[in-house]
Order: sequence, then structure tokens, then C-alpha cells
Amino acid sequence: MVQSNRLLAALVIGLLAGPGVAMAAGKCERLIVTGSPDAPPYLWRDPQDPKHLMGASADLFKQAAHELGIKVEVLYAGKRSQALEEVRSGRMDMLVDAPLSQAELDALDYIHPPLIQNEIMVWTRQDQSLPLDTLADLHGHTGAASERIRMTQAFDAAVKAQLTLERLPNLTEAFQKLMLGQVDYVLASRYPGMAMVQTLGLTKDLVARPQPVDQPGLYLALSFNSACNDPWLRGQLAKKMTESAASGLSGEAIKRNLETWKAQLLQPASAPNK
Repeated sequence: MVQSNRLLAALVIGLLAGPGVAMAAGKCERLIVTGSPDAPPYLWRDPQDPKHLMGASADLFKQAAHELGIKVEVLYAGKRSQALEEVRSGRMDMLVDAPLSQAELDALDYIHPPLIQNEIMVWTRQDQSLPLDTLADLHGHTGAASERIRMTQAFDAAVKAQLTLERLPNLTEAFQKLMLGQVDYVLASRYPGMAMVQTLGLTKDLVARPQPVDQPGLYLALSFNSACNDPWLRGQLAKKMTESAASGLSGEAIKRNLETWKAQLLQPASAPNK
């Protein structure tokens, strides 16, 4: 009888003290996540395993999930719009590189702070004497940017309203136009811009202005329709994102993946990066 009472007491104490632990252990053991396949060094398609995505965003999220005891697969789901639809529908659980968008607040829970803080820089020719450091400085000058660039909604609206900016299929074409003097500046993310300038052999010719003109965050965005979307997971991911931001891990991951991406770009034609 005494033993039965002790067992009952232990069960009651466990139920009162441990609902969060039970949820953590059994609610979500595996996450299927995706993102943009064309945003190196943050995220891009793995040339050795095209079904998966690689990059700084993937590395940082995998580390956070591992610390929470959650298995992760970062899968290729098509172009950016297709990846978004897979997550909105709940067929995949999460985007790992989502720009904050009011239009998606009815379908996605954004985890704050962002996984990565991106920086949009103004790139110019070394020999240019024009002061092109701010949005106001760019008025009256022609510019270019890749169609893939992701800016904050406010800055994107200002660019469309105030600037003459040509959107091109990729960053290579934008920098080539800058070199030819066909545009006065290029808007590009700091690290992808650095990698492309180095790859094109233009390090002595092109330079980024000292300060970013926009700083969009790349967020984890959990689908409302994901079976794993619960308060425990959202809270734990927010905690991990806060720790990551304070530790400087994102900068290390970006630089490491930047070197990986540059090495892939420089592979010979006999070993195509597809």
C-alpha cells in the first residue's frame, strides 16, 4: 500500500512539474525545412546532393536544432516562390531564410531575432568620385541589382519610388554593367558581392561603400500548418536565435560558406556545378 501511494505521488508530481519536458521530448522530433536555392552564401543547392540545400542558414539552424534534440532535413523545394508555397501549405515545416513580410503573417510565425542579419551595400567603381553612400545620394544616378536581391519592404518601396534601378537576372551581369560604365552603382549584399567581385577578378576595380543602405533580416518562419508549430518550439528557437546573435556564430558561418561557394564557382568546366 505504501509503495502504491509513493508511485501515485510520483506520477502526480511528474504531471505537475513536467508538462514542458513531455512536450519537448515527444511533440516534434523532426523538421523538414527549405528556403531559397539561389542565395549563397546563406543558402543554395548542394552540387553534390541536389535534393538538399547548403549554406550558412542551413548550418546555423542545424546546430540549433541539434541542441534541441530535433532532427532536420534542409530540402530543395524549387525556386523561392515554390519553397514558400510548400511551407505555407504545411507540406514542409519551415523556411530558414525568410525576409519579414506583412503579407505572410497570416501563414507563418516569424522567429525573432533573425537567424542572419543581411547587409545591402552600394558598390561602385574604384575610380568614381561621386559620393554614393546613402539613398539620397543615389537620386539621379542609374543603378542595377540582381532580381534575387532581398531588401526590407520599406527600403524596396523607397527604391521603386525614388531610384532608377535596373533588375538583372544575376549579380554577374550587374557588375559587368558597372565595369562598362553603363550604370553608376550596383546594390548587392555584402558577402555575395565580395565573392562575385573576387571571382570575376575585379577586386581592384570595384568597391563597396563603407556603410550598408539596408539591413534585412533572414528569419526562421514556421508554418501555421506545421504539426511541429507549438509554443515550446517557438520559444526554444527564439532562445537559440538570441544566443546565436550574441555569440557571433552567424558571421563565422557566413565566412566559412563564402569560401565554400567561391571554391565551387572556381571549379573547372569538366566538373560543372549543377
